[in-house]
Amino acid sequence: MRSFAGRDILSLKDFERQEFFRVFEIAEDLEHFARDRQNTDLLKEKTLVTAFYQPSTRTRLAHEAAMIRLGGQVTGFADAKMTRAGDFYQESIKDTVKMLEFYGDVIVMRHFQQGAPHEAAKWASIPIINGGDGWGEHPTQILTDLYTVWKEKGTIDGLKWLAVGDMRMRTMHSLAYGLTQFDCPITFVAPPDMSLTKEFKDELKQYSLNYKEAEHVEQAIAEADVILVEPVVQPDYTKSRDERSGDVNLTPANYKITRELLSTKAKSDAILLHSLPRMDEIPPDVDITRWSRYWQEAFNGVVMRMALLALVLGATE
Repeated sequence: MRSFAGRDILSLKDFERQEFFRVFEIAEDLEHFARDRQNTDLLKEKTLVTAFYQPSTRTRLAHEAAMIRLGGQVTGFADAKMTRAGDFYQESIKDTVKMLEFYGDVIVMRHFQQGAPHEAAKWASIPIINGGDGWGEHPTQILTDLYTVWKEKGTIDGLKWLAVGDMRMRTMHSLAYGLTQFDCPITFVAPPDMSLTKEFKDELKQYSLNYKEAEHVEQAIAEADVILVEPVVQPDYTKSRDERSGDVNLTPANYKITRELLSTKAKSDAILLHSLPRMDEIPPDVDITRWSRYWQEAFNGVVMRMALLALVLGATE
């Protein structure tokens, strides 16, 4: 198995099967620090640089919290408009990361342009972590989701997945790539204009992903061991900021996960994931049901980023 030290985390297409389990093991070893709200000095001499060209709550703060839990420092920006990349100069990714690499030891980047973290990795001499790139990928979020399932179920192989939402989303792309390394059939449910593209289907065929599509969540939920939901009411991820103007459409019933649906159709031990933020696709009264795991998922987001930072900075193997 390859070393993670100095490695970029850009796409789950880059991960071999055993590398998933290695990351899970490190996360499990470090989890008690986050659970007990304690810090360690594992990365006390290291600094994380956050380069967020798009809004973020969980991804940015989870990376920052993870670095602090490990004893490291954090610097960076959360609004590109306050940098030379977002003003008159429109500073290039190359020039930006060549500068940022002098300010820290690892960079986590979120960008509205698909492939931007990959471009950054060409020029940076320190590891780049993809915190979400346009409609591209979101590898650290799906590593978090897979870790959550692994912890809850003790396995990933053999579980049946249901993914509901906009299949253009970066999380859905990373999910599909990640599951190619496991024996997991998955059913995708999306509105027609948000379904899997032909190009993505062709790619998944090459990766031999066992998948099918359904038109209605009720057609597939009864078989699911894991239900992963994302909004079908989406901003434009190709923009640095897509602010709401007026009312937005509500989620059609075909793509909502309600308490009634879970209690009448879902397996009693199925688990429900959502990376958040949500619209109305999962009503708040689902939060306290036995199926919901999205708050545990949020906690695991810190743990997973702790593992990745420890690995790419060489603090553990």
